[in-house]
Amino acid sequence: MASCNKCDECDQRCVCPVEATLALIEGKWKPLLLLRLKSRTLRFNQLASEMPGISPKMLTKQLRELERDGLVGRTMYPEIPPRVEYFLTEKGESLMPVLKSMGEWGVANLKDKLIRPSS
Repeated sequence: MASCNKCDECDQRCVCPVEATLALIEGKWKPLLLLRLKSRTLRFNQLASEMPGISPKMLTKQLRELERDGLVGRTMYPEIPPRVEYFLTEKGESLMPVLKSMGEWGVANLKDKLIRPSS
């Protein structure tokens, strides 16, 4: 592991904070899911419809991992049919400035990649 320059006593047991943060939001879908849940609660099908290209299996996997890591919460209602809503936890909300900065960096540095090619 690379040292983080965070402490003078960093050794091989230390994990770089950037590396640890990236591990929480790694992959194509997790940052996008977090952004979709910003300031609102959504059901599974709402998330799926806002994210074309993600399979139900992958959406389930990503939501479970985000929930396991404490970034997303889930409320299950005892109804038939079952109703489950997803929301950002306080920990998930605290990542919003990081994702906003990533978006700003993308606008400033990736202009040529921000337009989808026409079919």
